[in-house]
Amino acid sequence: MLSENVYELCRKIPAGKISTYKALAEESNTKSYRAIGQALKRNPNPISTPCHRIVSSSGLIGGFKGKNSGKEIKEKIKLLEKEGVKVKNNKVVDFETALHKF
Repeated sequence: MLSENVYELCRKIPAGKISTYKALAEESNTKSYRAIGQALKRNPNPISTPCHRIVSSSGLIGGFKGKNSGKEIKEKIKLLEKEGVKVKNNKVVDFETALHKF
């Protein structure tokens, strides 16, 4: 199932690193980035499956908990920053350095 594969990939991303919806799709052998986003939105255990580490390919933060703005995005940024990922203007600073390669 796509969702389980996405969650497994998220668990492989170490703290302080990020990945992208596109990278998850490629690793899952799909081109459906929206399906990846939907799987992340439905993440049943955000503690063990750190979906906050997934951002857009441009480095923009993207969505979190089904929202694209508001307190959820602030929470995502706070989680990333707590792990050492720098964010400025809703975008990951030093994107290439922070990017996890599967």
